[in-house]
Amino acid sequence: MLKGTAREAAAEFFGTFILIAFGVGVVAQNVLSNGANGSYLAINLGWGLAVMLGIYTAGGVSGAHLNPAVTVALAVHRQLPWSKVLPYVLAQTAGAFVASAVVFVTYREAITAFDGGTRLIEGANATAGIFATYPQPFLSLAGGFVDQVIGTMLLMAGVMAVTDQKNVAPPAWLTGPLVGALVVAIGVAFGFNAGYAINPARDLGPRLFTAIAGWGPGVFTAGGGWWWVPVVAPCVGAILGAWLYDAFINKHHAAPEAGK
Repeated sequence: MLKGTAREAAAEFFGTFILIAFGVGVVAQNVLSNGANGSYLAINLGWGLAVMLGIYTAGGVSGAHLNPAVTVALAVHRQLPWSKVLPYVLAQTAGAFVASAVVFVTYREAITAFDGGTRLIEGANATAGIFATYPQPFLSLAGGFVDQVIGTMLLMAGVMAVTDQKNVAPPAWLTGPLVGALVVAIGVAFGFNAGYAINPARDLGPRLFTAIAGWGPGVFTAGGGWWWVPVVAPCVGAILGAWLYDAFINKHHAAPEAGK
């Protein structure tokens, strides 16, 4: 039986696995059916439901960070022991990698029918974007960095609000649906530029999988070397989002009355 950080990391692995299996799966179904089975809204809803299910899977054991940016922000702002950060991050990334492999095995024949057996990163029959995010042609790396900082800032501020028991936080069992709804809101509002990764594990784990599963090293050079932006920028955004929540809300809660 696993104990301590190992137990929590195992929960982060499986929770992230659930998140990415459903999230990448909904993108695969939409892309491979040429939009016949799904839509952009369906993708956003699928990711929101995926987040909810991941939270319900791991929440009682590890808190269900499911996102290295969240883990880092909680270490900076909420005294999460730094000794837990690397195990959590590795587990999250591994969970995303394995989930991508599961989606690939499930849809392998559909992918081959779509791209003719040539794994493409760019173009009309590209399938790399099923797994990891890639920027729009007009988006610069600087613009993409801003995009990811803002998206993850909103995510982290929303997570802090939903879980702040000194505010108007809902019962714990509602955290999953509300954070899932938050992800849907970010997707429908800020998904156009680069697919709103807002999670380093969500992007890096699947990208590593595609690099060894037929798409090759081009997944790291595409988009002007885009790959590092959804790894670094979300961490900046999450730290910023937590700081803003504390600066504007958490530091100004009324002190509890005596005897209460």
